[in-house]
Parts: sequence; C-alpha cells; structure tokens
Amino acid sequence: MKNKEFFAAIDAIEKDRGINKERLMAAIEQGLATAYRRNNGEASNVEIKSVPELYKIVFNVYKTVVDEVEDPEKEISLDEALESKRSYKVGDKYYTEIKPFEFSRISAQTAKQIILQSIRDAEKEIVYSQFIQKEGELITGRVCRKKDDGTLFVAIGKDGQTEGILNTSDQNPTEKFSLGDPIKVFVKKVKEGTSGVQVLLSRASAGFVGKLFELEIPEIKANIVQIKGVAREAGYRTKIAVYSTDPGIDAVGACVGQHGARVNSIIAEMSGEKIDIIPWSEDLIDFISYTLSPAKVSWVRLNEETKEATVVVPDDKLSLAIGKEGLNARLAVRLTGCKIDVKKFSDAVLSGMMEEEVNSDRELAEAGANLVMEGGTLVNGEKMPDNPFDILNTSDENEAKEIEHEAEPDNPFDILNTSDENEAKKIEHEAEPDKTEFEDFIFGLEDVKPKDDD
Repeated sequence: MKNKEFFAAIDAIEKDRGINKERLMAAIEQGLATAYRRNNGEASNVEIKSVPELYKIVFNVYKTVVDEVEDPEKEISLDEALESKRSYKVGDKYYTEIKPFEFSRISAQTAKQIILQSIRDAEKEIVYSQFIQKEGELITGRVCRKKDDGTLFVAIGKDGQTEGILNTSDQNPTEKFSLGDPIKVFVKKVKEGTSGVQVLLSRASAGFVGKLFELEIPEIKANIVQIKGVAREAGYRTKIAVYSTDPGIDAVGACVGQHGARVNSIIAEMSGEKIDIIPWSEDLIDFISYTLSPAKVSWVRLNEETKEATVVVPDDKLSLAIGKEGLNARLAVRLTGCKIDVKKFSDAVLSGMMEEEVNSDRELAEAGANLVMEGGTLVNGEKMPDNPFDILNTSDENEAKEIEHEAEPDNPFDILNTSDENEAKKIEHEAEPDKTEFEDFIFGLEDVKPKDDD
C-alpha cells in the first residue's frame, strides 16, 4: 500500500499534537494487523511494516520453518522454504508479501478504534508529563468553555490544546470571567482519569496567593524573605505570615513595596481582596498578637500543651479583632494552629482573669525584691556588684571619690543653667512659693475645726 498523503498526515499529527511518529506508526501497524486477522482468522500470522522513505506499508504473512509440518496454516517444511532461499533453517520465519485488501466494515472499525485509542493514550502521557511538573505553580490560560453550574474550562499548555478545569469551589466568588478572557491560575492537582488526564486549577487556594507573592516579590523568589503560612477565605480576606532571613531586610516592608506598589499589584490580581501581611515570630504569644491585626491586643495567655490561647483586647476593639462573622479570628486560628478565645478587657476584669494576671505579676515582683535583698540582681538579671565601687567601673575608693568630684559642676550655678549669681538668685526666688500665700494657707487650716461626732 503506497500513499504519500497518508504519511504527510502522520507528520502533521506529530507536529500538532506532539505525538512521536514512530509510536503513531506502531499503533497503525497494530490496528491493521488486528483488522487482517478479523478478515482471515485469528490464527493468521501477519506482520505489517511501514517504510516512510518509500511512502509504503508492507503486509507480510509468515510461517515457521519446521522439519515436519503439523499445521499448514502456520508452518512450512524446510525443503519447501529452501526452494525460495538457501539460507533458511528450522525455526526461521518464512515471509510472504501480500497485496493490500479491502477490510470488512467491522474489521475497519476495529482498526480505527485501536489507532484512536493509541493516540489518546499517547496524548494522555504527554499531558500528564507536561503538567505534573507544573503542579503547585502558576500558569496563564484563556477561558474557552463554561458549564451551566459555573465550572470554567481553561485552555492551557502548548497552543492551548489542553483544557484545565476550574470548579466553582476553586473560584473567587467575587470574580466573573467571560469566554476568551485571559486568566492566571494555580495548578492544584494533576490526575489520571478514565476519560484522560484532569488538570485541576484554582484561584481560591492559599497556594495561589503564595505564588503571586513569589512572582511579585524578588526577595521571596531569592528565599531572603520566607512565607511561613497563608490563611485565606477567597474574595474576602487573606493573612500571610512572612519572615526575613536577613536582619537588614524588613519582611513586611519588602512585601508591601514602595508606596504599596508590590502588594497593590497582588490585590489587583485578586480582585481587591484584603490582605494582611504579618511578621512571623518564633514566640507564639507574639505571633498570635500579630495575627489578630488590625486589632491591638492587650495581652495573651497561652497554654502551650493544648494550644489554647485567651486574648484580651480593648473593649472598643473587640469587633475588629473578631471580624465580620468571625472572619479575622478564624483566619488567625488557621494561621497559628491555636484555638483562640477573644475577650474584651471589661469582661476579663469582671471574670477575675485580670486579677489573676495582676497577682501573678505581683508574685514576680516580690520574688525580684527578695533576690535584691539577698544579694539580688539588677533589672537585666545581672548580679549586684560585691564591691560598690564597681558601679563606677573602679575598685579604688580614692579614684571613686575623684570620679564623684569630677561629676560635680565647677560652678554651682551651672545646676540652674546660668553662670550669673544674681540671675541664679532670681531663678531661685521665682521657684519659691509666695510666703504670704503659704502662710495664709497654713493659718486657714488652723481655723478648720473638726465636726463633733453625732
């Protein structure tokens, strides 16, 4: 069978769909061989070879060379084989080329199904290998289809040949897209199904936000600033915790950018969703305080074993700390991994919680006082010096007196910031209370008589 157009079509499929031509020809050969057996019996031995250089497909049937023939359909005697070629030996295949024939309708349909299935399998492998590497990354596509339930299909990959699925649960509820709109999406999952490879996309996941920050903030891409956690309710609010590995770089400032340029571009891509950029802290109490931003926290009590925290905020900041329908507190819980109970200050006082806190602080203060009395410590936990002159950084009593003398002003009027004796007396006089007024006050007290008890 010779057909130049047939081989040109094979080249076009390889170019458009990226399927290897050798694999495609192997599928065609397999399909034609199956069709031949359908026409001539399943026991038929047939091999089909493609010769692209000659634009030709060769059909061969073969028999096995044996000493004594038992199955004439599959075997040929050595003597008969040697008549055509002297090199044959027992066990060789004896080929006979046959001319192309017309398949029956059923045989042709069988061949078509085998070929198409092989093409689908090849495409599935190509799509899977292409997108499994992009799992967890951002890609750009174009909306190509839309179902009645709101599910979007996005043309992605080389020349938009693959359709990614953007389910309604993975969409930002405040966003609307039309057919043909360009769209940036997060590759959430790549999985193989019965109908082919499914590429699941998302614009509502925390990963989408993280990758937007990585794309926009060079310090994150360079791993100087790290994203420690993201909590999100798509369309409403996102909290992202960041940390700088370089003490000279402010993690929050790097994410915000000059005049908010960096974060504003991210907010625009997220259709105006609010973003709280929070400094991450290894101290969980501090971190919990930060996560309730924009509310200011008075204090936090944490049970590290149960991961439960009680947070007290000013009365007028309670609604801000909790957020609309509990959103702010809910995101703080997700970000910290702790159960958080937010209380207003007045309720904490009435419940006696603040009294416990004050008593705890008083106990610490008393313990510190006892330490001082027993030989004690300074504020920073440093021991009081055994030699009192150590405070002046000297152990010599005479030198200490000299330091003390040098500390005194040469001119006593320097204390009043003046070197003029008359001016100093004037300042001193102005500082004294009016004597007459003072005496009137004292004498007035003498006129006050205590009331007699009833």
